[in-house]
Amino acid sequence: MAVYALTGFSLVSLLSFGYLSWDWMKPSLVADVATDPMEKSLPPAFARPPHIIFILTDDQGYHDVGYHGSDIQTPTLDRLAAEGVKLENYYIQPICTPSRSQLITGRYQIHTGLQHSIIRPRQPNCLPLDQVTLPQKLQEAGYSTHMVGKWHLGFYKKECLPTPLGFDTFLGSLTGNVDYYTYDNCDGPGVCGYDLHEGEDVAWDQSGKYSTFLYAQRVSKILASHSPKEPIFIYVAFQAVHTPLQSPKEYIYRYRSMGNVARRKYAAMVTCMDEAVKNITWALKKYGYYDNSVIVFSTDNGGQTFSGGSNWPLRGRKGTYWEGGVRGIGFVHSPLIKRKRRTSWALVHITDWYPTLVSLARGNLSNVPGLDGYDVWPAISEGKESPRTEILHNIDPLYNHAKYGSLEDGFGIWNTAVQASIRVGEWKLLTGDPGYSDWIPPQTLTNFPGSWWNLERLTDGLRKSVWLFNITADPYERYDLSEQRPDVVRTLLTRLVQYNRTAIPVRYPAENPRAHPDFNGGAWGPWASEDDGEEWEGSREPLKSRNKKKKCKICKLRSFFRKLNTRLMSNRI
Repeated sequence: MAVYALTGFSLVSLLSFGYLSWDWMKPSLVADVATDPMEKSLPPAFARPPHIIFILTDDQGYHDVGYHGSDIQTPTLDRLAAEGVKLENYYIQPICTPSRSQLITGRYQIHTGLQHSIIRPRQPNCLPLDQVTLPQKLQEAGYSTHMVGKWHLGFYKKECLPTPLGFDTFLGSLTGNVDYYTYDNCDGPGVCGYDLHEGEDVAWDQSGKYSTFLYAQRVSKILASHSPKEPIFIYVAFQAVHTPLQSPKEYIYRYRSMGNVARRKYAAMVTCMDEAVKNITWALKKYGYYDNSVIVFSTDNGGQTFSGGSNWPLRGRKGTYWEGGVRGIGFVHSPLIKRKRRTSWALVHITDWYPTLVSLARGNLSNVPGLDGYDVWPAISEGKESPRTEILHNIDPLYNHAKYGSLEDGFGIWNTAVQASIRVGEWKLLTGDPGYSDWIPPQTLTNFPGSWWNLERLTDGLRKSVWLFNITADPYERYDLSEQRPDVVRTLLTRLVQYNRTAIPVRYPAENPRAHPDFNGGAWGPWASEDDGEEWEGSREPLKSRNKKKKCKICKLRSFFRKLNTRLMSNRI
C-alpha cells in the first residue's frame, strides 16, 4: 500500500480535529426576532400528535457542521444537536433523487425503479404514482402538510408534482439545481428555463429573492397562519448548499480569511442556511408549536469536494458509495425526547423516517406493506437498540461496469462488475466501481482546484472490483479485508443476490424534446398529459420563450465540472 502526502500537511494533525461547539450567535440577518425561543421549557406529556419539521440540506458534507470539527460556523445546528440526539451512524444516499425518493416512500431504490442516477429535467420520469407517500400518510392522520424547497422527484406530469402526492402547499423548485436569485436552470446549452413554483403554478413574482431567505420566510408564514392545536408537517428541502456557489456578501465577509475561494463561498452558504434554521426554530417557539414539536435534520448526500464541501475524515465524496458519499449529518431535536443531550450510534437510514414519523403521528402503517424502513423512535428517544441491522446502499445495473469485475470473482453468484454496496452488521461490501475513492481534507489551499486532492491516495486497488471493510472498527475505510475474509464476502454477496431478486426494472427513460422550457412559456414544468405515452415523436422547433434567453452560466459551470470530474476519475484507484 502506497500513501502519498502533500508537503506542509500532517495527516495525524488533520485526523485529530476536535468536535467544536460554537456560542449562540447574535440575532440573525435573515429576520428580526425579539426573543430567544430556546428559553427553558418543560416537555409536555406526549398527549397529542407532534408537529413535525423535517429539514433536508443539499450537498452538505459530513465535516461541514461545527460539531464535527468544521471551520464553518453553524451555531444553530450545533446547539439543536447538542440539546437533542446526534445520529452518528446515520446513512443517506450518494445523490439527490435517491435520498429524496427513499425519504418520501420509505423504500429502497430497487423497489421504486430509481436505482440509476437522478431524474433529469427532460426525462418522462417521476416518483412511482402507485406509492403511498409520507405526506399522504400524514394527511390520513389529520396533519396539514407543506413542502418548501427542492423537489427533484420528477414533474413531467401534473400527477408527479408535490401537491397531488400529498402536500397541501408547495413553494420551491422542481429540478435539481437553480440559480439562488433568478431561479434559472439550464439542462444543456440553450435548454434553460425558470424554476420556482407555487403549488402547480409558476411563481414568476418571487424572482430575485435569495432562496434560503425565501424558504425560511415561507415556513414562518405557514406557522403564523396555522393553529398549533392542529398537527402540522413541514418538509423544508433547502437548495443550500448545492451549486451554484452563491451567498449574500455579508456572509462571505465572515470567511474573508479563507484562501480557498470555493470553500469561502460554500462556508458562507452553510452559515446562511444555519441562520435560516435558527429563524424556523424561533418561529416554532413564537407561534406556540415548539413544546410539542419534533425537528429532524438531515443531509441528502455527501459533500461535493470540488465545490467547497468536505467529508473529512471519511473516504470519497458525493456520488460515491464510500462513507463520504453515504454517511450523513443527522440529528433530532425535540422536547419530547426522553433521553436528550447524547450521541446515538444506533444504525439509522433515511428510509426509516417514513415509518418513524407516521408512527409518531399515530398513523396507520398496516396498509403500506413492503417498507424498507423501520420505526427508530425508541432508539432515538430512549436509547434502545435499533431494529435495523443492515442497509442496502444500492444495486445499479446500469452504471458503468467495472473493467476487472466478473462472475468468477463473485463466487459464481454475483457479477462483481456491477455497482452495488451493502452493509450487514459491522461489515460493508462494495462491488463494481464505487466512485472516486480518495480522502480529501478541508479545502484550505489557495490554488483550488489544484493539487489538494492528492493529500492521500491508495494505489493498491487498480484492478479490484470487491472491497470489504469492518466499518465499525474502520469507519474511514482504510483496510480492505476482502482477501482475508472471503467467507464474509460470500455471505454479503449472497445477501445482494437476495435483494436483487426483489428489484423491479430500472426506470430511466430517454430525454424528451417536448420538455423544453420554451414549450412551457420559458419555465420548467409538466409537459405530458395524463393520456400521453412516455415516447414523443415530434419535429417542432421550440416556441419562443416569454422571457428573453439568458446566458447559461450554470451550463458553463457544469461543463467545467464535467471536465474536472473526467480528470479526477482518470486518476482514481
